[in-house]
This record gives sequence, C-alpha cells and structure tokens, in this order.
Amino acid sequence: MGLEIERKYLVNQEKWQLVEQPQGEYYRQGYLLTDPSKTIRVRQTTKQGFLTIKGVSVGDVRAEYEYEIPHQEAAELLDQFATAEISKIRYKIQVDGKLWEIDEFLGDNAGLMVAEIELNSEDEEFALPDWVDVEVTGDEKYYNSSLTINPYKRWNN
Repeated sequence: MGLEIERKYLVNQEKWQLVEQPQGEYYRQGYLLTDPSKTIRVRQTTKQGFLTIKGVSVGDVRAEYEYEIPHQEAAELLDQFATAEISKIRYKIQVDGKLWEIDEFLGDNAGLMVAEIELNSEDEEFALPDWVDVEVTGDEKYYNSSLTINPYKRWNN
C-alpha cells in the first residue's frame, strides 16, 4: 500500500520573503471526488499531469496512490470532470537534506501559504526552517480539497 507521511505548516510570509527563493511552478488542481474518507484529484503542472487517490488521514499518515498521466489528458479531466478546483504556485526547497514544498495559493485562496514536508516515518526528526510557523497537520480546513469548498477568502482572518 502506498503511504504518505506528511506534516503541514503555515508559512511566515515576512520571513519567507527574506529567503533566496527557488523558481515556482504553476499547479492547477481539481477534484473528481471529495469525501471525508477519500479524495480523487487531478493535477496539471506546466509539463506533467497526475491522478492521485488519497485515503482518510490518521494523524499525519494516509494511503496515497499517484500516477503520472499525459499533460493533455489532465487538462481534459480537469475541464470535463472536476467538481472543484484550486490553483497555486509551488516552490521546492531543500533544508538540511529534506525537501520542503511551499504552496502559495491563488484565486479565492490568495494570501494563504502552506509548507509541507514528507517523511519516511512518523517519528522522523527534521529541522524547522526559520520561515515555518504554526503546524496545521490534520487540520482539515487546510486540506487542498477543503480549500475548494471553503476558500481562505471566506475565513475570518
């Protein structure tokens, strides 16, 4: 079984601006199914497409199956079958040998930045970069699928 062990954090945007930032990549992401126990997502980057199936999160662990699909087919699935969609710029940066993915959300989720780190085990130790702020692992309102239903602009910030 494919497993994803992931921790999520809000990004301190003032501190992030002081970092030498890598080139970001535009992501278009839509959901064919958003259910509390499972999601089916299509993602299109500038060059690739992906179909991802995720199970329910238990803490920072959940089942995940991801398959690369043709770029054009990802666009067609998004256009014809996605019931909800988000867009974002993703930055990838190495910190102490670990890959961090920082999502700067666009559209109705503009103003929200979330950093994710995938781990090899639940008890793996890792360094927190200076620009990492509050941990939001397990907080469903920060799930990408939830952001399509209740976007950041509707929150009482």
